[in-house]
Amino acid sequence: MNAIRILVSAAVMLSAIAMNGESIAPSHKENTCQKKMRERGYGMFIHFGMNTFNGMEWSEGKDPASLYNPTELDCEQWVRTARDAGFRYVLLVTKHHDGFCLWDSAVTDYDVASSGNKTDVVKAVSDACRKYGLEFGVYYSLWDRHEPSYKADDFSGYRKYMDDQLTELLTNYGDVCEIWFDGGWDRKPEDWDIPHIYELVKSLQPDCAMGVNNSAYLAEDDLSKNIYGSAGPDEMTGKHNVKFAYFPMDFRLKDPFIANWNDNKIYNVDGEDYYLPFEHTICLSKKWNWFQKEKPMETRDIDELEELFYRTMANNNTLVINVPPDQRGLMRRNEINALMELRDRIGISPAGKKLKHNTLKRPVSVGRACRASSEWDAADYGADKAFDGGVHHRWASRDTTAWLEVDLDPAKEFNRISIFEYMDEVMAPDGFSRKRANRITEYSIEALNNGKWETIYLSTDPMGDCKVINFATPQRAEKLRLDIRRATAPPSIYELSVYAAE
Repeated sequence: MNAIRILVSAAVMLSAIAMNGESIAPSHKENTCQKKMRERGYGMFIHFGMNTFNGMEWSEGKDPASLYNPTELDCEQWVRTARDAGFRYVLLVTKHHDGFCLWDSAVTDYDVASSGNKTDVVKAVSDACRKYGLEFGVYYSLWDRHEPSYKADDFSGYRKYMDDQLTELLTNYGDVCEIWFDGGWDRKPEDWDIPHIYELVKSLQPDCAMGVNNSAYLAEDDLSKNIYGSAGPDEMTGKHNVKFAYFPMDFRLKDPFIANWNDNKIYNVDGEDYYLPFEHTICLSKKWNWFQKEKPMETRDIDELEELFYRTMANNNTLVINVPPDQRGLMRRNEINALMELRDRIGISPAGKKLKHNTLKRPVSVGRACRASSEWDAADYGADKAFDGGVHHRWASRDTTAWLEVDLDPAKEFNRISIFEYMDEVMAPDGFSRKRANRITEYSIEALNNGKWETIYLSTDPMGDCKVINFATPQRAEKLRLDIRRATAPPSIYELSVYAAE
């Protein structure tokens, strides 16, 4: 079967669904479902389940249900934290790739009803969301490493299993604002019959926005070789022919990637253009862990979280931050404190009111003429990569001392600079956890005016996750230069952004 055949009948299927205008349809503008999604904007992701207790990220579905046994489970604490931190919705992992279900499912005994703590977590969280004024969404893994029908030659049995579970989730727990599918890459795209799943979701929850992770790929990719989700956000700028392995859907997903400032939202499917926003999903943990571990984890720097929040909102996309409970069934205090600090930094309005916050506009440095003292490879690591609007392509120098320069409009003032540095990473045995280490240890920011360079910022500290420099008084420059005076290895920059003073 042709791997892209799933796309051919998409328009026909969509025309048959039509649920109060909420289903995706050809358009260059957001529909009502997408508008509601953008307006809630800021969500808390909650990974909790079997992997919380076995210390893994992707387990194989072989652990006994009894291993799951939170001793102080308090789902209200989770949702209160989300409310107090300014989140507008909660996205709960109901079943991960291991197949363990956080509700009492009628079609499996690999669930909380057979575990050491029989609390229906889906119900507890959805009830708490209603109590505290937040919307409720669910994550569901298509991939299931426990359920026997998943491995059967006849896949229709597992599709029926999914239908039954999705019906449970979408009929027994009140309104569901979003459903986030994951794990589809384990099989061919057409095996999932995504048009059928989309129709089922919309028939049960017309206002529910649906997305499928790692769905985008470049047209030249060969899906028969299992190259799924190969198109990243820096390819989603309108310059590449992007297709989707899974369609229909209401929004794009590719965790934990960040959309480009030039994020494109119009995509052609079967000859029709569709508006598809992007939902960012990132970890609060600095080591990129979705599930909580035995020892407390360091959180990302507030500067980095703030910058990612601004990029998301300015792009009319959504942001979800993962905050996983521990084996007690509680969110950890150090992570709660970081969320509250972020709330205060961005000035977010209280839950229950329209999402308002301090904001930034598109950087004035994106796409400007630039140059560097040296380039590791001009095609792949040229200076322009540091000003392309994304945080996934990068400039790299050949030398440990180097400079990176961009032309600015001297008539426009700026008061903020942010720098995403490429950092060396050490991978942990679990294949997920990693520790990042800065290369750049001493640097300055220089401004050229009237033929003279002047230092406007100097530091002998490592840059951190994301360096943000706020100037108390507005600055001007014909050219701006990052002068790297010392580094442990040839420095590399994902993005240097200059923001105009309001």
